[in-house]
Amino acid sequence: MGRVRVVVVDDSLVAREMLCQILGSDSSIEVVGTARDGQAAVEMVASLKPDLVTMDIHMPRMDGLEATERIMAFHPTPILVVSSSVHGQGIGRAFDALSAGALEVVKKPEPADWAELERIGRDLIHRVKLLANVKVITHLRGRRAGRPAPHEEAAHLPAEGFRLVAIGSSTGGPSALATVLGALPVDLPAPVTVAQHIADGFVPGLVAWLDGMSKVKVKIAEDGEQPCPGIVYVSPTGGNLEIGSGGQLRFVPPAPGQLYVPSADSLFRSVARFYGCEAVGVILTGMGADGAAGLKALADAGGVTIAQDEKTSVVYGMPKAAVDTGAAREVLPIEGIGGRIAELCAPCRR
Repeated sequence: MGRVRVVVVDDSLVAREMLCQILGSDSSIEVVGTARDGQAAVEMVASLKPDLVTMDIHMPRMDGLEATERIMAFHPTPILVVSSSVHGQGIGRAFDALSAGALEVVKKPEPADWAELERIGRDLIHRVKLLANVKVITHLRGRRAGRPAPHEEAAHLPAEGFRLVAIGSSTGGPSALATVLGALPVDLPAPVTVAQHIADGFVPGLVAWLDGMSKVKVKIAEDGEQPCPGIVYVSPTGGNLEIGSGGQLRFVPPAPGQLYVPSADSLFRSVARFYGCEAVGVILTGMGADGAAGLKALADAGGVTIAQDEKTSVVYGMPKAAVDTGAAREVLPIEGIGGRIAELCAPCRR
């Protein structure tokens, strides 16, 4: 197999050279071009057809968001957003790029801290090699969503509605979460918990972005907090979000060697133990199989379990594992999941 061919896009010469040095240090990666603005990036992707693009957001002429939209509409290519900011208003543009088809967002390396630079560089190389293999699809802004696929009625429907919703997601998850949470009513009579795999430091920006796109309130989960209806609790980085024995939110350190943090499996299993047949579990787009075993435990406990369908998944890894193991009892396009959650949580559904 040949080397991963990468185009680096950044308006800073220092940043471009640093990214080229980091990526060039791995013999399996080849930087085939660099661009200082979005317009040049679009043209370069069309001519060079790279395996992956690292995309800055704030650039002259055409910013990274518009460049991502154009690339995904005309020359679909895996895009990794490399952002200099993980806080503040500007981070919303990075998450908008994920909504436009980019796969993930990571922090831009900074030369001031060599130890941190080395760690971020290793993570950048790992993600580039991983994401370059993702089969992306044309992502046109404004195209009409397809009709939700039919689903079977759950065997058990609590008269007062399901009491909690748990969601697990990874690559492509921020955009999928925005679609799901954006469809929930402000008076949703159940809390929602979320385990999203994302690079360190980006949870506050993700939460602020999702909160601005949703009627329900979205916040970072706090250890010991009692979940309330109509609020979405997103796991912070560094550990697993679980439901404790008293129904409170717990932040649990990851197990030794745990691959995905936070773990969707850990969240789903804890929900199955406390809520059982009164909970809804949802697994969205992502690589790997995290969440399948935990979702199966929830399904076996009588809960309703839903997986995003292949057509609307950026990466059909986690949902496929849930479907293949029988953990997901319903399979829906992303546009139908929010409405289904609202239906299940509403009392006296007919």
